[in-house]
Amino acid sequence: QVQLVESGGGLVQAGGSLRLSCAASGSIFSINVMGWSRQAPGKERELVATITNGGYTNYQDSVKGRFTISRDNAKNTVYLQMNSLKPEDTAVYLCYAEVKRSFSSPYMPYWGKGALVTVSS
Repeated sequence: QVQLVESGGGLVQAGGSLRLSCAASGSIFSINVMGWSRQAPGKERELVATITNGGYTNYQDSVKGRFTISRDNAKNTVYLQMNSLKPEDTAVYLCYAEVKRSFSSPYMPYWGKGALVTVSS
């Protein structure tokens, strides 16, 4: 099995910063893309940012210039540094990873359970 566990969520005032972490553990041979999605109350889940194992990043337009995704491949961990937070960033943030569990197996998607980020105005 593969587990993804997020940490670092919480309550912050508008304009503040938070850093989310997500550690992948279990039966892991290699990890391809890692990323973060979010889901606000009453809204659909949306992709926030992704990063490949080579460090190529991609961001949703609404977070460009404010959020930074990074990863530590040795620790199978992905981070999301969130600056200049806005009330509309309030959501459950879910970690994502494409994991290969053995040399011959395909990459499969795994999700964490989520971390709540609340931004007050």
